[in-house]
Amino acid sequence: MGQPRSERGLGIALVAAAATAWSTAPFFTRLLPFDSWTILFWRGLFGGCLITLLLVLMQGPGALRQLVVPGRGGLLVASLSAIGMISFIPALQMTNVMNVAVLIATQPFVAAALAWLWLREAATRRTLIASFVAFAGVVVTVGGIRAGADIGGVALSCLMVFAISAMTVVVRRHRETSMVAAAALSNFIGSLVSLLLAHDIAHVGSHNLAILATFGCLQIALGLTFYMLGSRLLPSGQASLVATLETPLMAFWIWVAFGEVPAVHALIGGALVIGAVIVDIVGETKSRGRP
Repeated sequence: MGQPRSERGLGIALVAAAATAWSTAPFFTRLLPFDSWTILFWRGLFGGCLITLLLVLMQGPGALRQLVVPGRGGLLVASLSAIGMISFIPALQMTNVMNVAVLIATQPFVAAALAWLWLREAATRRTLIASFVAFAGVVVTVGGIRAGADIGGVALSCLMVFAISAMTVVVRRHRETSMVAAAALSNFIGSLVSLLLAHDIAHVGSHNLAILATFGCLQIALGLTFYMLGSRLLPSGQASLVATLETPLMAFWIWVAFGEVPAVHALIGGALVIGAVIVDIVGETKSRGRP
């Protein structure tokens, strides 16, 4: 018997909510005049604390033990998530943001390949075509790939894509196990690593600390928690496809907050990404409705 439609719908809604939360990153980073590692430290600390609170509310105080003994699956997810978060910051510093965005758009293909190799979970042709369209939309949105990209930044971007794709597959593999603790642990690991590289941790001030707290709680805590819960309900390729909504939504938040009207190519690319996700979801709904 196939997966219940309501369960699949919940997974899509949760991953879409995660993409929406993640897309607010440019809004917050524009408000914070600090080095990336200081932002990553405080964001991870606040995000980890909120996820821990959600863990206790969802599973009771006894669930705190999972932070110390996360299990093999939980430890692997926490490590992969931390690698993805830590790689993202220096990747943006070492190469053009366009290159990073385009490489992130390959995640549905990487996740689908890993899912097939490990779980023998084959992505549907519809999802693969939609992923290709979404990839094209991201390329259009960011204006194309820069030819003279720095190899270090590209390598870190590839590492991030692999880590997040692998995390998606591991969550799917252990979908009967709660991964909320792993999400919290990954933030604490990221903060610990950032502590060694940050320069302005003690000089953020109360106003900026409030922004960092909102950043950590909204963008990373809710985003990662929603993604952990939603991606275990969806095929890995489809979960990564829905997550590509993050790219066009970034331009939306910049427009709302700072009045910067997106360029025509950004609007076209965003329409391609959103359209690809909608077509994939509608197509699946229709196919599941057939006897």
